Amino acid sequence: MRPDQPRHPDLGRLAELLGEWQGEGEGRWLEGESFRYREWVSFGHNGKPFVSYAQRTAARDDGRPMHAEAGYWRALPDGAVEVAMTHPIGVVEIETGRWEGNRLSLRTTSVDCSPTAKTVTGLRRDLEIDGDVLRYTLQMATDGGDPRPHLTAELHRTPSGPENTEG
Repeated sequence: MRPDQPRHPDLGRLAELLGEWQGEGEGRWLEGESFRYREWVSFGHNGKPFVSYAQRTAARDDGRPMHAEAGYWRALPDGAVEVAMTHPIGVVEIETGRWEGNRLSLRTTSVDCSPTAKTVTGLRRDLEIDGDVLRYTLQMATDGGDPRPHLTAELHRTPSGPENTEG
């Protein structure tokens, strides 16, 4: 975001996410081993009623890259949010949700997988923002059933220059 670039008035609560975030999380899939990771997230804005989103993680034990995703989050006039996101593992998803207090609950409305991707059939993301702290949980389904607990993390806003101008 350029210093003279005003925030779009329709961003609503998404404006609170703008900036750089980093922290740590923990995950587990079904009965598998738990794992810990570091995470970096960027929410940028270019003056339009959406924010760009980029995320990446690395293993805490040895720093190896683990996951990444990118997309756009769109604010709607009534506090609702739409998310379009892609994952390099061959998954594309659309999520919708809304703010309730400091909590944003997003649910998959559609997901599509490339022919060689692992099957993902649904996601639930619950984010809570408290000033410069962002906490989230992520649940995932791979079998068409209800999403199951997968990730939880706490991120902290980092001091940085102007927000990204992606999008």
